[in-house]
Amino acid sequence: MRPKVIIFVKAPLAGRVKTRLGAAVGMARAAAVAREMIARTIAEAQKGDWETLLAVDPPSAVAGFENLWPPSLRRIPQGQGDLGDRMARVMRHLPPGPVVIIGADAPALRARHLRQAFRALAGADAVFGPAHDGGYWLIGLARRRPAPDIFADVRWSTEHALADTIRSLPQRYLVRRLELLRDIDEARDLAFLGLRSTAR
Repeated sequence: MRPKVIIFVKAPLAGRVKTRLGAAVGMARAAAVAREMIARTIAEAQKGDWETLLAVDPPSAVAGFENLWPPSLRRIPQGQGDLGDRMARVMRHLPPGPVVIIGADAPALRARHLRQAFRALAGADAVFGPAHDGGYWLIGLARRRPAPDIFADVRWSTEHALADTIRSLPQRYLVRRLELLRDIDEARDLAFLGLRSTAR
């Protein structure tokens, strides 16, 4: 029943990660930004008494790329499908207990946000960390009650993602929200990392 934080990450390879950002600043720089954000996120996630795991894409990065991931963290594949398919699959294969899933896109994320999420799940069924773009940087489930279709009909990568996900939850679910944070998706967002948005 130990709480778990799952970090969803893509192997930070040029042309495979942060392609929207890469279109503006170059794919190599976008991959470097992704590596920095992954390192920051992992560092924060390791500051709590929960278990931290990496859900990795592509599957080949689970066994390879040892220089990218801390050896102390267990790695599992995300698998196929859209983001909802992959998150649901990971949750299904975890033992009982509260689970929080985060990406590595929110530079303002700190360990205190994860602690807040688990505190919220002590009395709620679900918790979300909303993002400025209408998506979310965190989703947590207490998993005391089933939610078989939690990610049904979610319009991913749109301003509707958070609202669609909440709507897909059972009506009896109690939902809490954390503070609004910003994702790093485009060149103008780099200021929130303390980086310039200079193109190539």
